[in-house]
Amino acid sequence: MDYCVEVFWKADLRDGRASDLLAQVAQLGIEGISRLQVSSLFFLRGDLSLSQVEQLAEALLADPVVEGYRIRPVGALAEDDPGLVLEVGYLPGVTDAVAENLLRRGRLLGIDGLEAAATGSRYVFQGTIGPDALHQIARQLLANEVIQHYTLGPLRPAFVPYARPSDEVAVIPLRTASDEALARMSVERVLFLSLPEMQTIRDYFSHLGRDPTDVELETLAQTWSEHCQHKTFKTTIRYRSRGGIPRLLPPGAAVPPEGEELIHGLLRSYIRAATEQLDRPWVRSAFVDNAGIIAFDEAWEVSFKVETHNHPSALEPFGGANTGIGGVIRDIIGVSARPIAATDVLCFGPPDLPAAEVPAGTLHPRRIARGVIAGIEDYGNKMGIPTVSGAILYDSGYTANPLVYCGCLGIAPAGRHPRSPRPGDLCVALGGRTGRDGLHGATFSSAELTHETGQTVGSVVQIGDPITEKALLEAVLRARDEGLYTAITDCGAGGFASAAGEMGREVGVEVELGDVPLKYPGLRPWEIWLSEAQERMVLAVPPEHLARLGEICRTFDVEWTVIGRFTGDGRLRVRYRGALVADLDMAFLHDGWPRRTLEAEWTAPAFPEPEVVTGDLTGLLLSMLSHPDVASKEEVIRRYDHEVQGATWIKPLVGACSDGPSDGVVLRPLELEGWQGLALGAGICPHYGRIDPYAMAWAAIDEALRNVTAVGADPDRVALLDNFCWGNPSLPDRLGALVRAVQGCHDAALAYGTPFISGKDSLNNEYVDPHGQKRSIPPTLLISSLGIVPDVREAITMDLKAPGNLLYLLGETDPELGGSLYARLQGALGSSVPRPRPEAVETMRALHRAIRARLVRACHDLSEGGLAVAAAEMALAGRLGMDLDLRPLLAERLAAEAVALFAESSGRFLVEVAPEAASAFEACMAGRPCRRLGKTTAEDRLRILGHDGQVVVEAAVSELVRAWRGGA
Repeated sequence: MDYCVEVFWKADLRDGRASDLLAQVAQLGIEGISRLQVSSLFFLRGDLSLSQVEQLAEALLADPVVEGYRIRPVGALAEDDPGLVLEVGYLPGVTDAVAENLLRRGRLLGIDGLEAAATGSRYVFQGTIGPDALHQIARQLLANEVIQHYTLGPLRPAFVPYARPSDEVAVIPLRTASDEALARMSVERVLFLSLPEMQTIRDYFSHLGRDPTDVELETLAQTWSEHCQHKTFKTTIRYRSRGGIPRLLPPGAAVPPEGEELIHGLLRSYIRAATEQLDRPWVRSAFVDNAGIIAFDEAWEVSFKVETHNHPSALEPFGGANTGIGGVIRDIIGVSARPIAATDVLCFGPPDLPAAEVPAGTLHPRRIARGVIAGIEDYGNKMGIPTVSGAILYDSGYTANPLVYCGCLGIAPAGRHPRSPRPGDLCVALGGRTGRDGLHGATFSSAELTHETGQTVGSVVQIGDPITEKALLEAVLRARDEGLYTAITDCGAGGFASAAGEMGREVGVEVELGDVPLKYPGLRPWEIWLSEAQERMVLAVPPEHLARLGEICRTFDVEWTVIGRFTGDGRLRVRYRGALVADLDMAFLHDGWPRRTLEAEWTAPAFPEPEVVTGDLTGLLLSMLSHPDVASKEEVIRRYDHEVQGATWIKPLVGACSDGPSDGVVLRPLELEGWQGLALGAGICPHYGRIDPYAMAWAAIDEALRNVTAVGADPDRVALLDNFCWGNPSLPDRLGALVRAVQGCHDAALAYGTPFISGKDSLNNEYVDPHGQKRSIPPTLLISSLGIVPDVREAITMDLKAPGNLLYLLGETDPELGGSLYARLQGALGSSVPRPRPEAVETMRALHRAIRARLVRACHDLSEGGLAVAAAEMALAGRLGMDLDLRPLLAERLAAEAVALFAESSGRFLVEVAPEAASAFEACMAGRPCRRLGKTTAEDRLRILGHDGQVVVEAAVSELVRAWRGGA
């Protein structure tokens, strides 16, 4: 018999789920709900007695303190339902992590008759609401058709039906296919390969005298995808540019010719070239492993990786973000490190977008944001990894294509990460079982989104299981400490095809798919091979260590299986129950894709400058503080556990009431002795990229470096990560902008002395509407910074500390309003984007010396909103007043108070210094731009003077707090 266990909150307790849903329903304009009850549903199948079902409910499903439960047959309505019922559940084949855990725990309770489980949610609406409104609520708020279904009334659960094991392997008639057929095949099979690539594969198999199997064709498509191969960053580009800021190259560097330039790979020529030219001895691994690695000290190494999960998050926000953070955590596990922190930077469409303006086939930005944030919270918190750093941006360009940057930081003993499998080593899979989830994820991520994407490639969506990954992490760390493996990587995009294929690249590997543990039978060989089911790692294990690895896995309840061996013959061979289903030369698999020359061009646009207003500057400042890009993100930050592991020294929220926005965060991992620590920061300014991507890259690196310098990191011990999210690189204007941004990264990294250690590109972030019109995201570059803090006890926060202290502005301010928040609030964009300032690194070095000398009480870097917003944030964080005088700036460089207040020139800090330390601080800053602008006060007031000493901004600190918190 099939049972349904309904678990609900007790009547005398407030259910936050119901309150949250009612608020969302109100945003849809739906009325008539007098009461809402939300329940969790657990469907059980098997030879079970009622007493066994009760045992499961009481032991695993319901918390007796706050919850009650009732049991009924599946499909039956509860007899006392007082209103309309709506139930939601997963579609067949979608990962249901809770149900899988329920099966495992049920067996541990000795209930062997439990054969299958599924979960769902139940909503009972009372009032005058009708069925039409319920359908609207279900479609817009509760059920994502990509992974879920719903019913008005009792739900039939998606138990996975039994299917016979499938050994079906198709042979694809490629050798005789015309070019037109090849192009059609690439689209229909979701390969997303170009015609020249399909032709190259056809020629390869024609030379072999046979056609490829579906396993081989899918393997090549995955390996050659933009997502895995990064072809745009490796290919030759013919680049032409006109206008814009001239490149700033180090002395003696070869000046590129004007006009046309031939670039032999963006990664090799610029990103990696900068790291190699800097040649920092503390860089341990760059662009080689799953993550970049730097030396922390002689005994420890620190790894850092940031990934994107954009397309999946657009289709299914919770699952996309959930598996995004899970995947980047596995990147850190894949360099044999313990994850110690997570980061997230999120870009969404406007939260107040009218429903009529949501593009066809996409979700409302509010729904995307809600799901993404919940997905990150779910995975990081359950893994016990603090989410410590991030940002949230809003722009109409991200409405159909949200961006989800997920990062992870790790620590490991120095020299304990093995990288080279040896012939004879066993290929061992650890972790979760394999299902159909995530099929074509790698190739799908290399394509544009359309209004039909969710219906055509819904199988790419995955749901994570952080509990399984937590156990997997512990098993891997124990195996590392005992030296049980010679290489390790995660099953990310492309699944086993990518993991085993990459690990065996130099030596060759043979895999038996019939030995892979499956979630359910019926998968075809290519599906087993390409599945991107989560929480899986692949290790190369010498045979003599296999027994001990098995003991460790059993200790942590981690499933493990030998799926093959490394051969030494340089080939990839895949079998299914002994039959050979793929046989490819590793050299062709990884390097055989045809190179092409792409065309790129960039012409500097001309946008009108914003009007410089002279009216209500106080009101303008309050509008900036309540702008979604600036306003408090505490509601999100508090959902993430940023304290777990006990290493967070400077937190994302600081100040008198622990609600001020920290520039960076500082960590002191528990493994370490002494007081040295780590700082994390980030720079992202996409609005500059619309004007000049070169300037955007400089500004992002400058901001990321200032983030960590402001909290105490040594600017000469900072490593960077670059993550590009861009439009379609086959369009010359999109690619030209990308080239310009990459050149900016190269030039800024050399000027600041900051090597890149890792990076990632996510291209084709475009939406094609039903009329064929394309909409690209803004050119978006995230720079993440990882710095060494010599002594965490000297770390600095941004909140004002005491009345009577002096305030200094470091750095130069110019009339640079292009792309600024000020310009956008005026309905303009402008052209005067902040220019590169290579000299700013000397200011950062001087500031670091002052921090080390304990001359600085508070420090805040200037970014969106310029000086005015930075001053307001310091005041509201410290709950202290501030008097500033703009006349030193206005007399020397600027004509208008608005420009002095809101320009976003790079390289600047606002610093609080005690009067007794002023002389020493000024001596420390000698030769650097440093102006005393005012002092802190005990009054509840921010006051700023302009020309002739008149007040141009005056607001109570409490008013600043209200504006800033009310805009979250």
